[in-house]
Amino acid sequence: MSPLDNGERRTLLEIARRAVILAVEKRARYRVDPVPPGNLSDPAGVFVTLRRGKHLRGCIGRLMTNEPLAQAVADAAKASALEDPRFSPVRREELAALEIEISVLSAFEKIDSAGIEVGKHGLLIERGNQRGLLLPQVASEYRWTAERFLNETCVKAGLRPDCWREPDTEIRGFTAEVFSSQELTEMKNGADSESAPL
Repeated sequence: MSPLDNGERRTLLEIARRAVILAVEKRARYRVDPVPPGNLSDPAGVFVTLRRGKHLRGCIGRLMTNEPLAQAVADAAKASALEDPRFSPVRREELAALEIEISVLSAFEKIDSAGIEVGKHGLLIERGNQRGLLLPQVASEYRWTAERFLNETCVKAGLRPDCWREPDTEIRGFTAEVFSSQELTEMKNGADSESAPL
C-alpha cells in the first residue's frame, strides 16, 4: 500500500468518528458503502486509539483481515469504543471530547532483536497460541529501550518478560502510518493562516 494522502486520512478519521458515534448511540456497526477507491479499498491491519484529553479511552485493532481498510477502521473504532476490556464503554456525553488516532500497519516481518529501532518499529511477539502487540508510538511515548520494548511486548502476550530470548518465540516487526484528528486540524489551521492575507 502506498502512503495515505491527507484526503484519505481525513476520510478514515471521519469513518472512525461515525463508527464510534453509531456504536455508542445505537450499539450498531457502521458499514462503509460504497468503499472509497484506492488505498482505502485495500486490506490492511489497523488500530484505532481513543483518548479523552491525555487519558487513553480505548485501543483495539484488526491485524489480519480481508476487509478493505475503510471497513477495518470502522470495525476497530466500534470495538475501541465498546469492547476494550480495560475500560467501561464510551458514553454519549464523552463523544464530543474524544480524540481519534489511527495506525495503519505495514506487513509483519521477522526481525532480529538487534534490528529493532525504537520509534520506527512496532512489535508482534508470538509463542504457541499467545500473542502480544505494541504499536511503535508506545515505545517512544514511554522512552523505552529496544530491550524494554521486547520485555513489555512479551508481558502483553502473557509471557515472561525475557521470553523473547528463547528460540521458539517469534518476533515480528512492523511500521505504522499514524495520524490523528488533532494533527490534521492543526495542519489545516496552519495552511489557512499561511494563505491568509496579512
